[in-house]
Amino acid sequence: MTRRRLHPDEVELWRQVAETADRLHPEHQRFEAPKPNPKPHKTPRARLPDFTVGQMSKPAGVQNDLMPGLSERLSKAPVRMDHKAFGKMKRGKLVPEARIDLHGMTLDRAHPALTGFILRAHSSGKRLVLVITGKGKTKEDDGPIPIRRGVLKHNVPQWLMMPPLSAVVLQVSEAHLSHGGTGAYYVYLRRRG
Repeated sequence: MTRRRLHPDEVELWRQVAETADRLHPEHQRFEAPKPNPKPHKTPRARLPDFTVGQMSKPAGVQNDLMPGLSERLSKAPVRMDHKAFGKMKRGKLVPEARIDLHGMTLDRAHPALTGFILRAHSSGKRLVLVITGKGKTKEDDGPIPIRRGVLKHNVPQWLMMPPLSAVVLQVSEAHLSHGGTGAYYVYLRRRG
């Protein structure tokens, strides 16, 4: 419901009636409403700069400091070999020229066997070899610290990137499913000098 405006003669009549009336509580001070200005005073507004939601927030970044898994680290490693050959190798289209199976070996036996195999393959001019490590045995989870599966699976890439093998190894990548998947590695060797 909208209120209509009072005419000036109605306002004057109301003032006359209000002056003759007695206050209910004379101890209270009389409140007089401020008279409205004919034109309200406008204050200039400052223009807010344009913004987008979240522009000042900091990026989330890494939520934990756990080292990424071996598969992720190998897949993010830079490609040092021919990209076309790398793509064929990852799809399982390149056939390894030699292979070594380290299943069931201890670290003490596997490291020298791998070193000798890689150096012999390089000296005979082979370019792509397959190193089978297996996926490792599953162990019961005994505590709050996670234990990674497969001792050989995690040590072989490190051995391949350390001397004397680092001088002859060009690229290490997980094998295609047809050649053993995550339980084997393609090792692409440098050309003989």
